[in-house]
Amino acid sequence: MYDGHPNQGMKCIKDILKKFRKNHFVDLTYDAFDVRGKSELPDTSYDIYISTGGPGSPTESEGSEWENNYFAFIDQLEAINNDPSRSDKKHGFFICHSFQLMCRKYQLGKVVKRRSTSYGIFPIYKTEYWDQEDIFSGSDETFYAVDSRDWQVIEADEEQFKKIGAKLLAIEKERNHVNLERCMMAIRFNEYFLGTQFHPEADPIGLRTFLLEEENKQRIINAHGEKKYNDMIELLENPVELELTRKEVIPTFLQNAIKSMQTQEV
Repeated sequence: MYDGHPNQGMKCIKDILKKFRKNHFVDLTYDAFDVRGKSELPDTSYDIYISTGGPGSPTESEGSEWENNYFAFIDQLEAINNDPSRSDKKHGFFICHSFQLMCRKYQLGKVVKRRSTSYGIFPIYKTEYWDQEDIFSGSDETFYAVDSRDWQVIEADEEQFKKIGAKLLAIEKERNHVNLERCMMAIRFNEYFLGTQFHPEADPIGLRTFLLEEENKQRIINAHGEKKYNDMIELLENPVELELTRKEVIPTFLQNAIKSMQTQEV
């Protein structure tokens, strides 16, 4: 979903996949597809799909060829998952831009532009449904994650959530100084699809190295201010909580998907 723009996300996701393959001794292979830039899409022969974040508006693409093809592909995966005669269920994880697109597809809330860019490392607040998910250990009310976005999904449509069986798992931090609704940060769309507005793939060590490069440092300061930059560097000095998010969210999603596939094969 990067549309040709430079990014850290793909490298981070590939690193997680390689480490998962090594740690769990699984025959895991992967391919990457440029959905927005080249209108590339995988076929339905894969077991697991990860749809990345990316720049730009998640609403201006409505009606475009690549988005129509993308949603048609999602429909194909859903058709397989809803077919009781099929045992080869398809698991999907949707990050940031992809999360916003899926919220739009399912009509779960309003996808709107933020007043200002959200960029940094922030606490994410769990809802009552989070504890029903085997994706993160610990009983704390919050955890930390990288958030980088100009858009957000707000005003959850509770009736639509009930209709499709979706669950809101996490929401944005509370901002007492502004009267704005907290946006949705993680959703279980259905039994096989899960999405996060935040970036669970973010590598704190790689992010710190990236931010310390002079060109990137000045770009972040120019865009978000010196205080925001210094706050991020300080949080990355001891990134235990952020590393926990990276180690648990996507790897546990992968592990659960593989367990589900093994169960279906029995």
